[in-house]
Amino acid sequence: MKKQCLLLILLLLSVVVSAQDFRFALITDLHVRSNDSLAYNDLRRTVNQLNKTPDISFILVTGDITEEGDRASLLKAKGLLDQLSVKYYIISGNHETKWSESGSTDFAHVFGSERFQFEYNGFKFLGFATGPIIRMMDGHVAPQDIVWLEEELSLNPKQPTILVTHYPLLPTDVDNWYEVTDAVRKYNVKAFLGGHYHSNRLFFYDGIPAFINRSNLRDKMDGLGGYSIYDVTKEFIIVSEQKIGQELRRWGGYSLTEKYYTEDNSIYERPDFSINKEYSNTKEVWVTDIGKTIYASPVVSGNNVFIGDDTGAFYSISTKSGNVNWTFQSGNRIIGTAAVSNDIVVFGSADATIYALNTTNGKLIWKYSAKEPVLGSATIDNGTIYIGASDHTFRALNLKTGKLIWEYTEVKGYIETRPLIYQDKVIFGAWDNIMYALNKITGKLIWTWDGGLTRMHFSPAAVWPVAAQEKIFFTAPDRVMTAIDAETGNTVWRTKESMVRETIGLSEDATRVYSKTMQDSVVCYSTVGNEPKRLWITNVGYGYDHAASMPVEKNGVVFGSTKNGIIFALDALTGKLLWKHKVGNSLIGTIYPLSASECIFVSSHGLVGLLKN
Repeated sequence: MKKQCLLLILLLLSVVVSAQDFRFALITDLHVRSNDSLAYNDLRRTVNQLNKTPDISFILVTGDITEEGDRASLLKAKGLLDQLSVKYYIISGNHETKWSESGSTDFAHVFGSERFQFEYNGFKFLGFATGPIIRMMDGHVAPQDIVWLEEELSLNPKQPTILVTHYPLLPTDVDNWYEVTDAVRKYNVKAFLGGHYHSNRLFFYDGIPAFINRSNLRDKMDGLGGYSIYDVTKEFIIVSEQKIGQELRRWGGYSLTEKYYTEDNSIYERPDFSINKEYSNTKEVWVTDIGKTIYASPVVSGNNVFIGDDTGAFYSISTKSGNVNWTFQSGNRIIGTAAVSNDIVVFGSADATIYALNTTNGKLIWKYSAKEPVLGSATIDNGTIYIGASDHTFRALNLKTGKLIWEYTEVKGYIETRPLIYQDKVIFGAWDNIMYALNKITGKLIWTWDGGLTRMHFSPAAVWPVAAQEKIFFTAPDRVMTAIDAETGNTVWRTKESMVRETIGLSEDATRVYSKTMQDSVVCYSTVGNEPKRLWITNVGYGYDHAASMPVEKNGVVFGSTKNGIIFALDALTGKLLWKHKVGNSLIGTIYPLSASECIFVSSHGLVGLLKN
């Protein structure tokens, strides 16, 4: 296939476009910041040059519009894009979805939709998101988007179609790539277009032709920004690089008449489930497929699992059978993990509302309106709910009435984590490099910690902190495990020994903490003393992982999970690997153990299940 592609490139370089059908432009990886002019100026030059370019029919904008996904940056980019003299169609990238104070809802509010579909000169163009939303994981195409994709393609199965994504549909980039390629290969898909790699490349996504395009940002080598120009003829789709102020440079293309793939000629290897045979005693007792992406983790009360999904639906599911007891529909996606107490389940939604439902029937008891999306997980302590939101506010609410007890409004970033209650404090991190400690009764600030972090992306914001021996423990994207004094917020110790990231769990006797490393292993450190002391390290063999799913101990067994569908269990004292099981190829949230041998899991692919060893 690679040889065939190279031969085609050589042919295309000699083609003269004479009977041109149409021409369009593609801009990708803009990375505009509201408080910086560099990327903005690169986009401004692109818009100005495109407006002077004849015969451009339309423009595709394929993700990473901003650096941090915030509304101000989105609006700043839109202000320039709206100056284009021809219509543009836009999708989000991972920088709009992973680092997004709105839970990736601002993108649709600003640009109108998270997808696009249109027809031009007999071609259909379909653009859709590849995530991930908030969670640190591989790219992911939501099940509901795959359904939409098939519905659109089935309307005219023989119509030539161009699919537009941000992430490349490659095994290293999108966890459920194969579900997308399998879904579309029976139709007349001519190519995928996208970005993410910041360079010009030709690929075949499981046999289907694909173009990856350069970033709009200026090159380090020549200081010039640029974009892509596509020419569609009767026989070819041809791509050229357009640097600002330079001549157009043709660099590749594909035939529109040659059939590169068939419905059943998949090329890439599918995910490997052989570990399930190796650990054959571990079984899936039941699995319920809700058909929507799940980014939250499960919480269990009595015989019921409570979980929210990407469409804003909230579920009660029986732990015995997997049957859905009831559902409640909020106004937008649910990112945070719920909390349950006294027959009340509480969760936040990206519709800027905190909800309290009756656990028995799902009826609304009360709701509280925030000023911005509520992405944070909830914690309940002694009749008080503690939860953070994206309006830079952390709140304490009365569990029974929903009335505000206090609010702290000085949080600099948005809040994603589940807050920790320890002694007289409520402790949480935010996407501003800061860990906060507030008095849990009054909401008054006790201390903050920033550890000298200089980048928002290094914030201890996704990890659920734990506490023991008068210390707070957490890990962050800077790959450091940290212990700070619970009373003062001063650093006790920090270690890079094990390259951990955004995962922490506490032993039941509070003498140990556990964390996943970014490559294969789980580590255990002592909570005792004022120096880092590693007790054991176990090679679990899960590969590269950066998912913020917390290790959880139950009855002497540590349960963990990964971004690619693996659940595992370790002996808490020795670290001995007890078993592994793979339930898919997508992110598994923080496990909820029921016993040493049973646990509830949820997958971002929409699965809720009970696993038993």
